[in-house]
Amino acid sequence: MTPEMVTELGRQALETTLLVATPILGLSLVIGLAVSAFQAMTQLNEATLTFVPKILALFGALLVFFPWMLNVLTTFTANLFAAIPQYVH
Repeated sequence: MTPEMVTELGRQALETTLLVATPILGLSLVIGLAVSAFQAMTQLNEATLTFVPKILALFGALLVFFPWMLNVLTTFTANLFAAIPQYVH
């Protein structure tokens, strides 16, 4: 296994990780900003006000995006396992 192969494999792994995590992290950011703006406008500083909407939105996002996320991860894993003979040389 050459250093170029290791670098390419690491790059693909990082790309896949970022691709899978982006919808959840993006939604969490949007919900957090919306709740923070609401708290700033109403001057409510309740900790559960930030926690509960984020958790509910993230569970909903997981329900929506999980099939796609699973497909991306299984494709990456299948490609990784299919390339094992190339890595041995």
